[in-house]
This record gives sequence, structure tokens and C-alpha cells, in this order.
Amino acid sequence: MPNSLFLLTALTLFLCLWNSLLIETLKSCPLECICLSQTQVLCNTGGLHHIPLRHLPGNVEHLSLTKNHFPIIKTDAFAGLRALKKLSLDGNNITKIKQFAFRGLPRLKELSIQYTPLKAIARFAFAGLQNLSTILLTHNQIATIEAYAFAGTSNVKLILLTNNPLLRIESFAFSSLTQVGHLLLPAGIRIIEPDTFYGMFTVGLLKLAYMDLEHIKAFTFRGLSHVLLLTIQESDLGVINSEAFAGLTHVETLQLFNNKIDIIEALDFNETAAIKYLKFHGNHFLQTPPSEAISLDGVHHLELVDNYFPCGCQLQYLLESPFATKSFNSTRNLLEKNYCISPIELNGHLMADVEYNAPCQEHLLQGTLESTAALRCDRTIKTIPVVIVCISIKFLHLTIKFS
Repeated sequence: MPNSLFLLTALTLFLCLWNSLLIETLKSCPLECICLSQTQVLCNTGGLHHIPLRHLPGNVEHLSLTKNHFPIIKTDAFAGLRALKKLSLDGNNITKIKQFAFRGLPRLKELSIQYTPLKAIARFAFAGLQNLSTILLTHNQIATIEAYAFAGTSNVKLILLTNNPLLRIESFAFSSLTQVGHLLLPAGIRIIEPDTFYGMFTVGLLKLAYMDLEHIKAFTFRGLSHVLLLTIQESDLGVINSEAFAGLTHVETLQLFNNKIDIIEALDFNETAAIKYLKFHGNHFLQTPPSEAISLDGVHHLELVDNYFPCGCQLQYLLESPFATKSFNSTRNLLEKNYCISPIELNGHLMADVEYNAPCQEHLLQGTLESTAALRCDRTIKTIPVVIVCISIKFLHLTIKFS
């Protein structure tokens, strides 16, 4: 009998506790949502016009707010949800994310904003985020990334921006973004402003592909440091301006693969650059830079493979440049592993199979002018004693005449 009474009392207490938890769950779950538990909430019905922050469980960990009507994500939009680990805002009609929208989420690991009409990543929109594994921003309408969009964000494994019509990246867009595993940008970029990556350091992979640039501007990569792999590939790079890579330091591998390059105005990697591997593979160079415009003192290993260079008179520039003089085998590797792009009759020919042509006229003219200047200087020096003797004799003659 005592045992039966004890069991009945325990069962009554359990039912009361269960009922209390059920009532609390129902109270804290918005009508438009499904609360699978106190930690997992789905609001995917399309009936929300604002984020129901006050009605969400304070300890929610997984929150899905997809296919609703949130045109603006306000500052501190999710304040108080400190246990939140995964947040999905896919499929909403988001047009603007205000600064520090995701502040106050110390445990957030995955943030997904995909398939929205978002056209720009505004200043400080994703600032101050820590220890995320993933920021997914694909399949939006992002055309611009503004300055300081990711300022202060660190320890992110992946930032994915592919499948956006991105045209312009402003100066300091990725400033103070640190300790990033992979940053993958979309195709079609047309303008990258100077100092876009200033203050960005400790990066695993930074990938720039399928761009359509008129220039790689001076100081585009200034302030970017400690990068495992920086790859620029499958792009029309136009003109690589002088100092385009100035201020880029401590890169394990910098590779330019399968690009069209109109002209390299200068390529200056001084000793502070500390580039371990510089790789040019499969690029088409329409014009060869003057040999003195290339400096590779800060590059440890150079690879030139399957590139296409002008093989007319401009071949002299290549043979005098660090592309051919960097190491003992550089000239041989240059000629045996690369091809001619011009003149048309040599297009596709291995450079080693091409007979050496005379230097360009401007190259000869420069050499002639330098030689002429040196000769004139030499003649002038040799003539000085004769002039002095003549003046001395004339002076002596005048002295005798008037004495």
C-alpha cells in the first residue's frame, strides 16, 4: 500500500511537470512557427512580417525563418538569443541588412542568407562575428560589398559569396576580417578598389575567378598578409598596374591561372613580400613588360608553365627579365614550357622552337641613345685638356702682345 501511494504521487508530479512544460512551450512558440523543442524552432510558413523575437524560447539553438517577409534586418535583430547556433534566413524578401544585425550571438556557428533580393552588403552588416563555421551568402542579388562589411569578424571557416551578380568591391570591404579558412567570391567582378583587403590576415584560400577587369589597380592587395593560397584565375585582368601587389606579404602560394593579361606595367615583389611560390600557368600576355619593370627578389620559387608570350622583338624583354634569370634553369624552363602568342605565324609554337629575332626598335633606340650619351661624355672628357691648352696658348699670346 505505501508503495502504491508513492508511485501514484510520483506519477501525479510527473504529469503536472509535463503539463507545465507543455504549456510553457506553447506559450513561447509563435503561432506561425513549429517548435520541435525548446531549442529548435521552424518558422517557414511565410506568415511572418517581423522577427518574433519576444515569443521565441530564450534557449533556442536552431532557428529557421525562411520564406517570410523581412525586407529589413535591423540592428541587434536577434539580441537575447545567446544560445543560437544555427540561423537560416533563406528565401525572404530581404533588401537591407543594417549594421551589427547579428550582434550578441556568441555561439552562432552557421548563418545562411540565400535566395533573397539583397543587392548590397552594407557597412558593418556582418561585423563582429566570432567563431562561425559558415556564412552562406549565395544566390542573392549582391552587386556591391561596401567598406567594413565584415570588420572585426574572425575565426570563420567559410564565407561563400558565389552566384551573385557582384560588380564592385569597395576599399576596405574585407578590412579587419581575420582568421578565415576560405573566402570564395563570385564570377563577373568588374571593379576591385585599392585596399579592398587591407587588414585582412591569416587566410586559407582567397579565390578570385571569372572576373572582367579593366585594371588590377595599384594597392589592390595592400595590407593582405599571411595567406596560404591566393588564386586569380579564368579572368580578363586587363592592365596589371604598377604596385598592384604592393603591400601583399607572407603568401605561401600566389597563382595566376588561365587569365588574359593585356600588360603588366610592373611586377615588384621585394624582399618584404615573402612569396614562397609564384605560379603563372596558362596565361595569355598580349604585351611583354620591360625587363626592368619586373622584380622577384621576394619570391622563393617561380613557375612559368603553358603561358603565351609575344615572340617577336619583345622576346628580348623576357630573356633579360627575372622570368629568365631568377634561377639557374629559368631561361630553359621559360623557353621549353611556354608558347608564342604573336606574331600570328608563330602562334602556338613552343618558344624554344622559335629563332631569336632582333630586339624591338625602341629597345635598340634606347641602347643607341645610352651609347651615344656615353660616347659624347667620353669625347667631352678627352677634349677638356685640349681646350685648356688652347686657352693657355691664347692667353700667353695676348700677354706678349700687350707687354
